[in-house]
Amino acid sequence: MTRQIRRLGIAFLVLYAILFLKLNQVQVFQAEALTDRPENTRVLQRDFNEPRGDIVSADGAVLATSEERRAALRYQRVYPDGELFAHITGFYSFSLGADGVERQYNDDLAGRTPALELNQLGAFLTAESSEGDVLLTVRKDVQTVARDALAGQEGSVVALDPRDGSILAMYSNPTFDPNVVSDNNTERASDAKVLFDAAEGAPLLAHAYRERYFPGSTFKVVTATAGLSDGSVTPQTPDYPVVTEYTPPLTTKSISNFGGSSCGGTLFAILAQSCNSSFSQMGVEQVGADDMVESAEAFGFNAKPPIDLPNPAESAFPTDFGAVVSRPEGVAPVNEDAPRLAQSSIGQNDVAATPLQMALVAAGVANGGEIMTPHVLKSVRARDGEVVRTYEPSAWRRAAEPSVAATMREAMVGVVTDGTATGMQITGQEVGAKTGTAQLGTEPATSHAWMIAFAGPPGEPPRVAVAVVVTNVSGASNQTGGRVAGPVARAVAEAALGVSE
Repeated sequence: MTRQIRRLGIAFLVLYAILFLKLNQVQVFQAEALTDRPENTRVLQRDFNEPRGDIVSADGAVLATSEERRAALRYQRVYPDGELFAHITGFYSFSLGADGVERQYNDDLAGRTPALELNQLGAFLTAESSEGDVLLTVRKDVQTVARDALAGQEGSVVALDPRDGSILAMYSNPTFDPNVVSDNNTERASDAKVLFDAAEGAPLLAHAYRERYFPGSTFKVVTATAGLSDGSVTPQTPDYPVVTEYTPPLTTKSISNFGGSSCGGTLFAILAQSCNSSFSQMGVEQVGADDMVESAEAFGFNAKPPIDLPNPAESAFPTDFGAVVSRPEGVAPVNEDAPRLAQSSIGQNDVAATPLQMALVAAGVANGGEIMTPHVLKSVRARDGEVVRTYEPSAWRRAAEPSVAATMREAMVGVVTDGTATGMQITGQEVGAKTGTAQLGTEPATSHAWMIAFAGPPGEPPRVAVAVVVTNVSGASNQTGGRVAGPVARAVAEAALGVSE
């Protein structure tokens, strides 16, 4: 009998151990997977029946908040400014999920971070809830100017502080109203998404940091930096010939200047004139493929920028231009794919960049060669007003040594004082810029109009860097970037600096 009781006891212990292990497997090791299963709506129902923090601009505007409803889902997300900040705040939908800041900082907004939970624990005798308000670096005044300056044109604007990477404005057109896709009525929200998905221009896509375009002549800033960095180019040498075109080695197909114009000279002159023939020659015969790739990647190409928003696109610069081949005595060797390198050196061929990436190029020059991590978060604040977390700026890339950046800064200022970007001049401010016109090879001719720039009080580190692209512009001339994108960039820079003409 004793033996039977012992055996029964052992069996119960084994069964208990199995049950204990299974329970821990479900509750601990599989908890996240079970929570994330599409058919599990309990977490969603919990989230939409609890308060959620606000998203607030740097100048105090409430960009997203929760309104209480008498319905099965107690709270619904509301965006007071509609489309203005849609690609930054994103949306928060019971049926469609979340995007933008709503997704990136979900745990802060829901009050589920250790800092917010600890804050609530310290105030457990009060009626305060644990959700956090997310305060952004983005300014409503600058964002509004970006939208108004685009004036309905299709394109994107990015403005940031090159000193710490704070995004001041980031706007794209077309855009969308996040209120309609955040409707707690799942049928209405789904219908709205279907309409947006079918709309021309992909309004749900945050083009400013998720879409890539040919950067055109704005990329010449990278090529010039590469030449200065490897020592093959100085402000005095080479002195490129005044010509209408350049024919790269190993091909008979030439690269022409805009409109068949003649240009040439030393670095500052060719940047001010945006001289295709000189910069394509520079990339092939002075810099070479290895240093071009190295410089492009130092600026952030071929890597996803670490912005605190979901799914940023990776800007691209080709990396394979073939082996180096020798040429007749006294003639510098070149890469096998020299024609492609020549095109890439002026931002054509397979070069592709987001507006955010080109803003970072301008910011790197402005900030002594150091590119700071771009970010939209300023701080997280508990409901009792206590700041529980503050964003700490950090460096992302070293694009150039300070001496090289200083030379490039002077060269870009020259583009504004006596080049293709004279329309960027702002009274009382030092402005450097580079225009770009990326021809799309269509009939009739169309192009993407670009402007990248930095600005600030003379003798001080620039306080704002801007990139503007206006897409699918009719026509393609050397003046397109300055004429179309320039006024937008200037208006945004003036707003960021708090000045007006």
